Amino acid sequence: MLLISESGEQLGVVPLPEALAAARERELDLVEVAPNAAPPVCRIMDYGRWQYEQEQRRKESRRKATNVVIKEMKFRPKIDEHDYETKMKHVQRFLAEGNKVKLTIMFRGREVAHPELGLRILDQIANDVADLAVVESAPRQDGRNMTMVLHPSRRPRSSRAAASPATTPGRSGRAAATGVATAEAPDGAGSEPAAPATAPATGTVGQPG
Repeated sequence: MLLISESGEQLGVVPLPEALAAARERELDLVEVAPNAAPPVCRIMDYGRWQYEQEQRRKESRRKATNVVIKEMKFRPKIDEHDYETKMKHVQRFLAEGNKVKLTIMFRGREVAHPELGLRILDQIANDVADLAVVESAPRQDGRNMTMVLHPSRRPRSSRAAASPATTPGRSGRAAATGVATAEAPDGAGSEPAAPATAPATGTVGQPG
């Protein structure tokens, strides 16, 4: 097999016992990263730490992939000041929580002939929340309604608190260096392995020391 050191250095083609001995000497693990290559590629690495780092990356990815909810708030072209302020408090709260907001101006009767009334309100709303959102979808009229979508420009309140740092697992969480783990083939021999297909097979070659 082609052996790769923990630093990415190619150590040449060596037999399995020699590769296992090199991993034991470093108190690390031997992981097969390209089983279909000729010869197969194995890498010396801290398998437990690698698993831990992969899990942290997955958690970070899930944290960033927050579900965006679209809230809707409806206005009338001739809305009075009190109703406007009340509705704007809800709009500001939705945006602060990280939600998009769809604004709908509802025209009745002859009001539909005066779209400038709806545009005036939407422009005012955009100015009032300029520190919280940006206009994602410009005003457009659809029948008797005019709509505009705001996108929050700040992180939601719930995600502002920093998460407590996780503790890195100790050596006891690693796979034994006496077995060979199997991982998906990387792009190159010196790259990090993809998610392993199986855990280190500690019983394949010998019993853990």
